[in-house]
Amino acid sequence: MLRLLVDTSVWLDLASRRDGQTWIVPLRVLESRGELELLVPSLVIDEFERNRPRLEAGLTTGIVARLNQLRRDLREFAGAQYEHAWLEETRQHIPLVNSMAPQNFRELAELLHRGVRIEPNDADYAGVVKRGLDKTAPFHSKAGRTQGAADKSDKNSVADALLIEMYASLIKQAVTPDQYCFVTSNYRDFSMPNGDQRQPHPDLADLFDGAQSRYIYQVEGLDAMLAERFGNEFIEEREEAEFLATAEEPRTLEEILDAEAEFFDRVWYVRSVVRSMNEGDEALQEDIRAGMLAARARIEEKYGRKELRKPIGRGHDKAWEYGYISGKLAALRWVLGSEPDFLDT
Repeated sequence: MLRLLVDTSVWLDLASRRDGQTWIVPLRVLESRGELELLVPSLVIDEFERNRPRLEAGLTTGIVARLNQLRRDLREFAGAQYEHAWLEETRQHIPLVNSMAPQNFRELAELLHRGVRIEPNDADYAGVVKRGLDKTAPFHSKAGRTQGAADKSDKNSVADALLIEMYASLIKQAVTPDQYCFVTSNYRDFSMPNGDQRQPHPDLADLFDGAQSRYIYQVEGLDAMLAERFGNEFIEEREEAEFLATAEEPRTLEEILDAEAEFFDRVWYVRSVVRSMNEGDEALQEDIRAGMLAARARIEEKYGRKELRKPIGRGHDKAWEYGYISGKLAALRWVLGSEPDFLDT
């Protein structure tokens, strides 16, 4: 079993990346298959949720800022006429972009809550105190700091120390051939200072033998480790997630409205023809009958009479066709704000 203790810094990196699904999906698949176990301290969940609102808002703001910059560029180089058309398209896209931006955060939160929860014990707390007194990593950055210096080393390192002490406790209990990995992007507290940041700080080196216990730096290190461990199984999941992330774009409001209008026409046409077959048109007033026939002619010209009549008649296939187009109409109306089963025509 591969067991991962992933620092909050990496989860936030994954959540903030546009290509985050490239790793989120494979992690979820491997975890669900029982090939990988996520060890999740409560403090990691707390830190993730505490930073989540700020980063989610930042993602949305950043996307909108880029769209507005494109608008300004278009106005400058293409003129006001085309800028106006593009702005309308952008206005329709922004609500969809806003709703998609937090997807990584939602899925990672679910993954974290499904993981194996671990909590610190008394020995872990004692280890944190000892590290603080000895000025060893992750408290090392405060030792020898010149007076007046101001950088990220001023932050409270107790949570980081507790995290590494919990990992140390896990390693002491490790059973061969299980493998443990500590994954972080926090080079200031955990990586070798003034050297290869992919290597642990010398104060922490005894926790990582490179075989049963490994130090993994950043998302790129996680990617390399998973590819090494799971080979094509991981690579195929990653490539499929990458393809879906780049291939799928949200529909514009105009596209959704056009599709809703098409399936309204299709469902209305079937109901109109079936009604005529069952009841006849003689009872209809002449002006209503003329309007109905004109509407049918318009729809037939637009979509093709043969295609429109697929759902008309008896049998399983006909019923399935009618249910299919009705389901599309209901789904599109739901997206636009109607009740899920609204199919009035």
